[in-house]
Amino acid sequence: MRLDKAVTAAGISRKDAKRLIAAGRVTVDDRPARDPGLQLSSASRVALDGETLILRLHTHVMLNKPAGYVSATQDAHGLPVITELLPEALSRLPLGPVGRLDRDVTGLMLLTTDGQLAHRLISPRHGHVKRYEAVCEGKLDENCVLRFAEGMELGDFTAKPAVLTITEELDGATRCLVEISEGKFHQVKRMFEKIGHPIIRLKRVAIAGVFLDEALEEGQCRLLTNDEAARLYAAAGLEME
Repeated sequence: MRLDKAVTAAGISRKDAKRLIAAGRVTVDDRPARDPGLQLSSASRVALDGETLILRLHTHVMLNKPAGYVSATQDAHGLPVITELLPEALSRLPLGPVGRLDRDVTGLMLLTTDGQLAHRLISPRHGHVKRYEAVCEGKLDENCVLRFAEGMELGDFTAKPAVLTITEELDGATRCLVEISEGKFHQVKRMFEKIGHPIIRLKRVAIAGVFLDEALEEGQCRLLTNDEAARLYAAAGLEME
């Protein structure tokens, strides 16, 4: 990997990476490196102002999506998109969303520069579990739990068995957790409508074992930790470089 690409992969813009390298603030194995095209080995230690950079071939981001944003990099109708929420250093990278959430749905969105990883995580064939917190109309009972567990005919497809856990009874509503192993168009909403309890609020909190960081306010994001990225690659059956 080139030095400038490695610095950019650590979440620094390409322009700033070149400036920092030229200024001698980037070191490779404790020696100043001013050549942005310097080829690094897998054992190279790269630091900025003495702090070791976490180098990744690809960049992976966790975003707490607010309502009103389209899960895309651009929208033909001019609606706001989730990449507008990224800080400048990340917005310059070719990050794409892993799947989508409806505009009114909030919570965990993953973005990555690794298209193969995104494809594996999105594909229904791999059956990665997605967890949602939901508030629906009316009072749920054990029959509702059973109907989710049996799978559900939704007209154009039959939803696979899902796990519904009732967590709290509210005034005229119910708070619950839902886990599905696929993610077809409006699937969770349609399942609740099918049992006669339309969704009031829906928030995704986990994908393939990676959970939304509770410290992130809506609209905020951060890079995935090495452990979180490793979990995604393991779930996708890929090697993390």
